Amino acid sequence: MGDVAARFAEIVGDTNLLSGEAIPEDYAHDEALTAAPQQPAYLAKPGSAEEVAELLKAATEHGVPVTARGAGTGLSGGARPRADSLVISFERMNAVLEIDSENHVAVVQPGVTLSDLDEKSTAAGLGYTVHPGELSASVGGNVGTNAGGMRAVKYGVTRHNVVGLQAVLPTGEIIRTGGKTSKVSTGYDLTQLIIGSEGTLAIATEIIVKLYPRLPHGATVLAPFETFDEVMTVVPKIISSGLAPHILEYIDNLTLAAISYNEKLSLGVPDSIRDTAQAYLVVALENRDDDRLHADIEELGGMLGELGAMDVYVLEGNSARKLIEAREKAFWTAKSVGADDIIDVVVPRSAMPEFLRKTREMALSRESGALGCGHAGDGNVHLAIFCKDPDKRKQLLTDIFALGMELGGAISGEHGLGQAKSAYFLDLEDPAKIALMRRIKESFDPAGILNPGVLFAERA
Repeated sequence: MGDVAARFAEIVGDTNLLSGEAIPEDYAHDEALTAAPQQPAYLAKPGSAEEVAELLKAATEHGVPVTARGAGTGLSGGARPRADSLVISFERMNAVLEIDSENHVAVVQPGVTLSDLDEKSTAAGLGYTVHPGELSASVGGNVGTNAGGMRAVKYGVTRHNVVGLQAVLPTGEIIRTGGKTSKVSTGYDLTQLIIGSEGTLAIATEIIVKLYPRLPHGATVLAPFETFDEVMTVVPKIISSGLAPHILEYIDNLTLAAISYNEKLSLGVPDSIRDTAQAYLVVALENRDDDRLHADIEELGGMLGELGAMDVYVLEGNSARKLIEAREKAFWTAKSVGADDIIDVVVPRSAMPEFLRKTREMALSRESGALGCGHAGDGNVHLAIFCKDPDKRKQLLTDIFALGMELGGAISGEHGLGQAKSAYFLDLEDPAKIALMRRIKESFDPAGILNPGVLFAERA
């Protein structure tokens, strides 16, 4: 064992440090489709913030790159290590430290999964509302990418639901940002700067998240439409109605067919409608009162009918749950049918029809496919890209990302750039903004050890 490995083992203990071929292959990648696995040099499993601090100090001293890893469910290559790197895995730091029912917050370690937090908060009648589609994802990983999900239309994304952090700087200092308060106006908001930084500025070791009261009654409406444009015309009208849906999704016809087949989902849509509908709208409402919920559903159904829905299907209980679960597994469905990439461009809601129309035209002109679904309520479009030729695919993605930005959006709404999309970011983003981000990176991480290749990768 070399000096560096010996130092890491001294910090976390021999049983919590692996090196070389002893590291399981799973730590060499996340779920990104285009980032090939890369075995790291070292894998450490710390048990405390103090151990993380010592690991980072040692890594800085020896010039060892560091990649923080939660559950490895990311879709952008953000948890893909370098060959000479140290992976810090938070699988031992996985405790829900506190459910504070008075302040409606939970204090958790970064390795806590969303399913763990959901189970612990349910007992208090509360819930954490960020559900990015994979409940085995870790809260720390969600902080890294500023994960969102279907409920963002009502509750926001990770940055709207994290009020404080304990974080370790690469030089070994442990800092606290924010707290259990609902607002702060004292200096720079370091909490929000670290959220979404994809492990390039600091490593979160404790997270304070908002909890909301669980509403006991809910129902989901599925509405087919003949065209994409009709679906997108309906969305702002639903939002302005005051019905406050907590899920507002569109799914194209091919994607719904695929997830229904994969998940053995029966929705009761007759063949005559299924054969002609081009897109579906999924709207979920919740309420503390069952009568009020049914009144809202009746109002929503009437509105959808007036705005061109071919029919309206109200799903409750198990049927609604199965549809939402199937939608959350859309990535796995796309992967199983051979998608070559997954993207999550975000645009203003009003720009979604134009973005979707032009994206389909771009793909067809290259004999490729761009199919999927998305968060219609917040403009986040999730597309599976089918294009085998890597050069052709690179140009197609460049054009799609450029279109999204021209329409007032961004390359990623919630997956992050990771290593998979960083080169596009460097090519398309304002150079002045990139230069500012580099200066921020250097002030946090002067040795440049945290997640190199993420955000600031060299152009391909």
